[in-house]
Amino acid sequence: MPASPVTPASSSRLGHSLKPRQLIMMGLGSAIGAGLFLGSGVGVQAAGPAVLVSYLVAGALVIIVMNALGEMAAAKPTSGAFSVYAADAMGATAGATVGWLWWVQLVIVIAAEAVGAAGLLATVWPVIPVPMAALAFMLFFTAINLLGVKNFGEFEFWFAILKVAAILVFIAIGIALLMGWLPQVASPGLSNFTQHGGFAPKGLAGIGAALLVVVFAFGGTEIVAVAAAETEDPERSIARAIRTVAWRILVFYIGSLSVIIAVVPWTSESLKSPFAAVLAVANIPGAATAITLIAVIALLSALNANLYGASRMIYSLAQRREAPAVLGWTDPRQVPVIAVLASVLFGFAATIMELLFPGKVLPVLLNIVGSTCLLVWTLSLVSQLVLRRRADRLGTRLPFRMAGFPWLTVCALGILALIFGLLLSEAHTRLQFLSMVVLTAVIAAGSAIARRMRAA
Repeated sequence: MPASPVTPASSSRLGHSLKPRQLIMMGLGSAIGAGLFLGSGVGVQAAGPAVLVSYLVAGALVIIVMNALGEMAAAKPTSGAFSVYAADAMGATAGATVGWLWWVQLVIVIAAEAVGAAGLLATVWPVIPVPMAALAFMLFFTAINLLGVKNFGEFEFWFAILKVAAILVFIAIGIALLMGWLPQVASPGLSNFTQHGGFAPKGLAGIGAALLVVVFAFGGTEIVAVAAAETEDPERSIARAIRTVAWRILVFYIGSLSVIIAVVPWTSESLKSPFAAVLAVANIPGAATAITLIAVIALLSALNANLYGASRMIYSLAQRREAPAVLGWTDPRQVPVIAVLASVLFGFAATIMELLFPGKVLPVLLNIVGSTCLLVWTLSLVSQLVLRRRADRLGTRLPFRMAGFPWLTVCALGILALIFGLLLSEAHTRLQFLSMVVLTAVIAAGSAIARRMRAA
């Protein structure tokens, strides 16, 4: 590997059997989840048609973050990804804190996705109780991840293909509706962009409120940096994934949101399920059921990817002696078995909690970790700022260089500062922000104390 701006990685026993096509589709699919299929309507109702501005800002932020991560991952592909980069840039405590914070976030999100997918499935197929379906999902995807990264990658590839195909079909139907090509369906034209209070009926406050909603829909894109370590020819694969995925995400989001805004007035109650609302206007039979099943697939895809990411992060922490050594063990197929099992324990426990306290436990936990992805992005950008300057100072060749450095990195940090400010200014999100700060401080303190105890 070419010289890197970071310290050399320890030898890894993980394989390199992920295909470049799988990495590309993983990056694309990780950003296309239930947040788009079901949650986008919340953003539309918060800002009206001006939610497109919120999506453009959030999309620009994600593109910059992906490019920054891509630069570091191409120089040093490692399963610890941004945790390792934070350690190289800011010290071991920073690296361990980011790693543990991301892992805690993912194990809670994995549980939420299993229960959420089971709940959605129950609305169209109530035969199986929600806890039983959640347990079945956890068992199935645990098995997939234990069978090796090649199987995981293939499942994610086809999951992403299904989601992308669904969005392309949806956009095609929306264009046909707006052009008046559907029989017995009147086209609303573009009137919904200007009626009901205009393009920005709630002004800048509405755009800011929507930004808080939509930015979380892009969470998960950072998993590409983790997966790069197990990809064939990671230096070239990560650069290709970054170049192709970033703009496609923006096209899919902006394309589908434009159709939703044009077809359904932003004041409509039907935006609780925005894709189904558009298909209902188009007189597509079975629309609600189809969208619900696609949302189930989206959640299960995210569960699969997050389980992979969580297991690799805790494996990396163990390799760096920031977690129990047993979590760094791999079997003959180069699967970190103990790390996978540790990452699903909470998900299995959540199925029991759902049985005992239906719908009450996970929302509280998700509120605690809801903002952690923003902190991971922030520290990743700071790491790239430090490591890129270090590489340039030392004359180190980087396989992939982010364009617009350092201005784009600083711009992205400014957007994140704005989002954190919005989180603090809103009463219903302030607790989420403060919970993240407390959780981060506890993890950082625990990491520092554990390191001192090992050194003693």
